[in-house]
Amino acid sequence: MSVEIMMLIGFISILILTGWKFYHFMPMKPLPDDDSDEASKEELTQLMLTVIKEQHTPENPLDAQALFEYIVKHESFDKNHYWRFNHNKLNQLLSRYYARYPHTGTLPAIYEQITKNEEITRLLVQEALQQLR
Repeated sequence: MSVEIMMLIGFISILILTGWKFYHFMPMKPLPDDDSDEASKEELTQLMLTVIKEQHTPENPLDAQALFEYIVKHESFDKNHYWRFNHNKLNQLLSRYYARYPHTGTLPAIYEQITKNEEITRLLVQEALQQLR
């Protein structure tokens, strides 16, 4: 057996061993603090909308910095699960929301949409209650 064949066999065996090690040590199931899945993004988006609804006023509109601080201080914000949450993640959430709802391009527009949706829901509930009577 020549030296070249022995080197080729050694290289291939090391390559297979390395591939197995990478596969073996890669996480196969989601980590408990993974905040990049769709459910976590939706949960953060709902929390963001809740904070906008509670803290935004037309006289004192929220900016991104104040929104971030209110989200982090909110009682339903899980600091252990969302330990990676920062300004960049908030901007990604806002951009994702703006892409989903193109007519909302600013925080005041989001607040207006929330209040309009609540008003429509309230009117529909009143109408349904009147029909039941």
